[in-house]
Amino acid sequence: MESTKSNIKNERWLIFVLGVVLLILGECSTCIAVGGENDHKNKDGQVVCSSRKHSAVLTEFGGVGDGVTLNTKAFKAAVDHLSPLASDGGAQLIVPAGKWLTGSFNLTSHFTLFLHKDAVILGSQDESEWPLVELLPSYGVGRDAPDARFSSLIYGTNLTDVVITGHNGTIDGQGAPWWAKFKAGQLNATRPYIIEILYSDQVQIFNLTLINSPSWFVHPIYCSNVIIQGLTILAPVTVPNTDGIDPDSCTNTRIEDSYIVSGDDCIAVKSGWDQYGIKMAMPTQHLVIRRVTCISPDSAAIALGSEMSGGIQDVRVEDITALNTQSAVRIKTALGRGGYVKDIFVQRYIIDTMKYVFWMTGAYNSHPKGFDPKAMPVISNINYRDWVAKNVTFPAKLDGIIGDTFKGICISNVNMTLAEPVQKLLWNCTNVEGHTSNVIPKACDLLPEKPAKFDCPFPQDKLPIEDVALKTCA
Repeated sequence: MESTKSNIKNERWLIFVLGVVLLILGECSTCIAVGGENDHKNKDGQVVCSSRKHSAVLTEFGGVGDGVTLNTKAFKAAVDHLSPLASDGGAQLIVPAGKWLTGSFNLTSHFTLFLHKDAVILGSQDESEWPLVELLPSYGVGRDAPDARFSSLIYGTNLTDVVITGHNGTIDGQGAPWWAKFKAGQLNATRPYIIEILYSDQVQIFNLTLINSPSWFVHPIYCSNVIIQGLTILAPVTVPNTDGIDPDSCTNTRIEDSYIVSGDDCIAVKSGWDQYGIKMAMPTQHLVIRRVTCISPDSAAIALGSEMSGGIQDVRVEDITALNTQSAVRIKTALGRGGYVKDIFVQRYIIDTMKYVFWMTGAYNSHPKGFDPKAMPVISNINYRDWVAKNVTFPAKLDGIIGDTFKGICISNVNMTLAEPVQKLLWNCTNVEGHTSNVIPKACDLLPEKPAKFDCPFPQDKLPIEDVALKTCA
């Protein structure tokens, strides 16, 4: 009987998720202009971007879209062919309708990877198709295994002007074997991601569906001028480490108009781990996140950290929806992290079913060997305003660090309706300082309400990345 009830519950939840996906896709069908008057088609009827002088189709290099034939060599041959042409007006590789099984492949500069609406790139489940790459210098070791990590499915380093897009084509990481090996402790290298771009400038990833990543989905790291827009990201909510989008030591990034179902944080903002991140000193800064919907029952819609040793600063978040998600914004750090999380602004948040609306922890204690336990993180100037939440278990769990208080916390105009049965301790606050205004239910004594109502600040200026246009195709 319990099994039957569980199956019915799971079926209802799946129907709900699919319904929300269709709703979001319907609402966002006009969010991004995907056409251009000067875009045209080549002799085979395939889309050619007006912003790219040279174009080729994967089938020209032996690609077979039957879902069985391995296309790693075809992808590599296509990129190798287009790479020298890309410096002369740019190049585009078109992935036509079909199922294209492949291992990891690299991109090049001044390049667009374009997926037809009925194209599906399938990640190979053969580990030999995923070469090992260098460990990330701001992390020092791998996450799943200390000494090695696999290249991501779509990978690029030291690039300028790279675009991954399409008419909502799909990239399927086919992550199930990787998840099973992780749970069984059988990995000898850190799992790959679907997309990872390193040390690059002018990166655009938009109008795609990404499913079943072996680990994180989208990981721009050590990059500048990044736009991630119009993504549908889907992972089983029971699979760990399937973060949706992880901007990591990046400057000038825009994430918007996306829908994410994840077994981990929907968006996780990072900047390196302990002594490695402190040494590299590359913050994530000038980040805009807006119009994102998240479902993540065991994690956060937006996480800041825990790998924040290079610093996180000037993050502007607005118009977020979180459904059946553990927390809205979670700041994660610990003694030994160093770094900082400061100048964070979040406005207009809609929440339905959540354990902790506001969550900060200074005891996220996972460390590499040789870390400095005296490296103190700085958490300051955290601003939340204009939130509405219902079916909330706990309004807040705010735990700073003894001798390292989290300061400058501002919360205003927030209305939280509590789930039944109502808990006795609604606000759990230690080692934090700040103030509140018009917050229901009333905050803890460490965040007193000021006599006169006020709004927490939100920047009125624009960041340069907000005015950058997408390089679109028809």
